[in-house]
Amino acid sequence: MTDDTPTQPKDEVSALARGLAVLRVVSQADRPLSNRELAEATGIPKATVSRLAATLVGAGFLRQLADSERFSLSAALLELSNAYLRNFDLRSHARQHLTELAEQAGAAVHLGVRDGLDIVLIDHIRPRSAVILSNLDVGSRMAIATSASGRAYLASVDEPERQALLEGIRTASGSNWRAVKTRLDAALLEHARLGYCTSFGEWHNDINALGLALRGPRGELYAVSCGGPAYLLPKKMLLDKIAPKLLKTAKLISEEAGTSH
Repeated sequence: MTDDTPTQPKDEVSALARGLAVLRVVSQADRPLSNRELAEATGIPKATVSRLAATLVGAGFLRQLADSERFSLSAALLELSNAYLRNFDLRSHARQHLTELAEQAGAAVHLGVRDGLDIVLIDHIRPRSAVILSNLDVGSRMAIATSASGRAYLASVDEPERQALLEGIRTASGSNWRAVKTRLDAALLEHARLGYCTSFGEWHNDINALGLALRGPRGELYAVSCGGPAYLLPKKMLLDKIAPKLLKTAKLISEEAGTSH
């Protein structure tokens, strides 16, 4: 056995991690990025970024603009994302009920799953009759600490996961942790009392929302939110008119999924 054999797997993982970092940066950009911009965003040397980008283009995950060194995501990633979404059995099952909720409430409805300290949207439903309520779409992120659906998710996980999440939020909050913890403690009490959580201008200025969590048949946990601009959905309207509809929708979905208690 040669001396460098034990380190080879580590090198391969490092290369994979760098390639994924490049993909993530490209996915978050609002325009195609150059090798230089990718190097600056990832901290990876430009020469290495150039090789990674060429490999990702060859594998079909990036597309290089003609006569340019700029890159964007390729359509091949849709196959991966669609396969990912197909794994969420509650998504298609719940969509009809969530669509009805959006129409009845005149509000945007989101279904998401946890990724780190965020809720990542896997479905986004806009009521047909409403103006544009938000720029959110599938793949958008909402912070667990400040969003209604994130807080409801936090309140619904088991104690070990909740403590791990709180520790992660504490680290990310830094000097703001005391204020963040106060709001999270209030959100946990709110969920225990009402069955849902609220966020009035806390996740995003001028956005009001209600959130709750649902379990799928295999025990997986989803976060649901219903909300939009505060001038269209004031606090009183959300609490008095939309909250009962949200709870009724969650009950119907849970009953059909066989997860109601």
